Amino acid sequence: MDHKKSFIKGALSGALVMLLITILGSGVWKAISVKTAGGQAEAAQVSAESETDKKLKMLSGVIDDYYLYADDIDEQAMQDGIYNGYASGLGDPYTVYYNEEQTKDLLESTTGEYSGIGAGILKNYQTQQVTIGNIYKDSPAEEAGLKTGDILYQVDDHVIESEDLTEIVSWIKGEEGTEVTLHVYRGENAEEVACTATRRMIEAQTVEHEMKEGQIGYLRIMEFDTVTLKQFEEALNDLESQGMKGLIIDLRSNPGGNLDTVVDMLKLILPEGTIVSTKDKEGNVIEEKNEEDHEFTKPLAVLVNQGSASASEIFAGAVQDYGVGEIVGMTTYGKGVVQQLMDLGDGTCLKVTIAEYFTAAGRSINKKGITPDVEVKYEADPNDENADNQLEKAIEVVNGE
Repeated sequence: MDHKKSFIKGALSGALVMLLITILGSGVWKAISVKTAGGQAEAAQVSAESETDKKLKMLSGVIDDYYLYADDIDEQAMQDGIYNGYASGLGDPYTVYYNEEQTKDLLESTTGEYSGIGAGILKNYQTQQVTIGNIYKDSPAEEAGLKTGDILYQVDDHVIESEDLTEIVSWIKGEEGTEVTLHVYRGENAEEVACTATRRMIEAQTVEHEMKEGQIGYLRIMEFDTVTLKQFEEALNDLESQGMKGLIIDLRSNPGGNLDTVVDMLKLILPEGTIVSTKDKEGNVIEEKNEEDHEFTKPLAVLVNQGSASASEIFAGAVQDYGVGEIVGMTTYGKGVVQQLMDLGDGTCLKVTIAEYFTAAGRSINKKGITPDVEVKYEADPNDENADNQLEKAIEVVNGE
């Protein structure tokens, strides 16, 4: 029984640590803070006989006395379960606890290089549906036959239920050279398809670009990672060197990413002024500003849809507020809150919602989204899988039609 008492004591202390973190800075997605909660936790005088402590001891006693499979208890899993439950008890889908392995995977994903299959996934936190959002060119995902829009319901033997997106990603990523099978529903008839991919080292291809007919530049941004700024700048310069007369920036199904990245990208195309602002629980406002005028003067359209979220909405909102371009597509997801990754000092972290953000004109888009200037619903062409009526409309907008 002694080992279980020490487990419960440690679990409670760990849960309380989460409440004692000093929040510094803000970001839609920020690098993990180097500040930890250890010193604060030691300073806090927490009663050993709190109601929570009593309840945990009672639960431990019942499990110790009656649980049939006591020899199979995974104490680390139980401890993680307490932390997960403590965070999920807030009812905020964006505040999530990550254990040591999940934290490692999370940080790895921000470097722009990882061992995986080269596919982005999206999760609708209302329906819990997970879909394939984008597929890197010449990636294992493409070679395995995965398609954008596939609904993911199982990874190997893991059936997807209510897991956080990071947990699902951890199932897909793995050691280079190993295989992973993704089970998806495809098309209107929800055909069941199993795609097996061989993992390899992937450098995140977050930006793709090409010149369309009529010298219209097309630039697609899949997500806002640390590597995206350089890729975006290189793509813009390449299109300019080819004599670009207008530009389409495609943010459809882009789930967001790093706040600093999207702000720096917007500085390349916006006039001088506020790009985005954030307000925390104390009412403190931080403004991200463009100190120089770099307004994009050619015709510009930004494509968005229901899967465009977070940093994508900051981008689209700023372009719309400054009138630099027109927003084309469908109303965006409506994620207007900011998360910070906080280092808990033991290899784990907590992603916690710390602020709400506002567009350049001071608009809150949380649970509302960005309404496009030109609304057009995507309609698949059964005779041409490459047809894209939303992109066609964006080209018309850029051409002034």
